[in-house]
Amino acid sequence: MKKILFPTDFSEAAKTAFIYALKFADALNAEITILHVYDLPIVDIPPMPETTQEVFEVIEMNHFESFKEELHELHSIAEKRNFGHIKLKNVLEYGDLVYNINKVSGSEEIEMIVMGTKGSSGIKEVFLGSTTGSVIANTKVPVLGIPEHADFHGISTIAFTTQYKDRDNDALLKIIGISKLIGAKVECLYISNEEDPSDIEELINEWKIYYRDEKIDFYVIHGKDVEQTILDFVENQNIDMLVMRTHKRGFFESLFHTSLTKKMAYHTKIPLLIFRDDK
Repeated sequence: MKKILFPTDFSEAAKTAFIYALKFADALNAEITILHVYDLPIVDIPPMPETTQEVFEVIEMNHFESFKEELHELHSIAEKRNFGHIKLKNVLEYGDLVYNINKVSGSEEIEMIVMGTKGSSGIKEVFLGSTTGSVIANTKVPVLGIPEHADFHGISTIAFTTQYKDRDNDALLKIIGISKLIGAKVECLYISNEEDPSDIEELINEWKIYYRDEKIDFYVIHGKDVEQTILDFVENQNIDMLVMRTHKRGFFESLFHTSLTKKMAYHTKIPLLIFRDDK
């Protein structure tokens, strides 16, 4: 993993996410592409063509100047945290955010997107109706969503929710690679219920044997309330980052519905890394 994309809107949430992007870039020996996407205003009453061009040029120049100021601050953050050695590439684009994220991800061969999410509801807004949620739903690149009030203190324990399906191995292998570089351990979590497949114990034992040489603990917890079980696990195990793999946006809608907002109050400082599965 050598290239990280960091979309920024100049917000405090974005600056918080930038610290995580720096940490991952340092551990993975990667470079960061800083992307800012802006849009032009809709003009209700068309002025003269010359005036329109002048207005748009002024707006473009203002965004360019704001981007330069932002870059200066981001470079300062990197220097103060001893990450000045990390290569930073700057990209300023006009238009739709998701479109440009996908475009830059393709042209720059991006392997991870790190971006902040705003809102008091924290994790819920990472997935539902937020900019980050739109990116997760519309890009194939893994997305690391950083809640606005995340307090970076290092990542020592990573939780990975799994159903022990074959395709989960792809994500787990990537997580193992990252965990070794940042010095973290991995905890695989399976939520058991009445609908468990008949061979689930066999599958779990196969994984334990296959990953016996890795720094992984396996947990099977019975819980009818999947959402609350995950939240309790994160709290009880002092999880620093939660990793999920999904191909259905509806999964998030059922997992983090409105009634869970208050339950998640203690959980809003936990970053989430999402691997999207289109199979």
